[in-house]
Amino acid sequence: MPNPQTALEPGRYSPACRHRRVRVTAADLPLCCPRPDEAVWNAHPRVYLPIEDAPDGRILCPYCSTEFILEEGGGHGA
Repeated sequence: MPNPQTALEPGRYSPACRHRRVRVTAADLPLCCPRPDEAVWNAHPRVYLPIEDAPDGRILCPYCSTEFILEEGGGHGA
């Protein structure tokens, strides 16, 4: 049976956890991994990461080790 999340709109979602370093801004908060625009059916459980509390503005996902970097501004980073 196809996954309903991606089968109906296959071009809307990208593979989960494929980036090793992701730049984010305040517009991306609350931060989670996998990201909302990533297909989650074959990824680790979604976790919320408190990057706004990190003293250096960086945080690692405990599952896939993706590094998230909080930047100034309001655009989406990748």
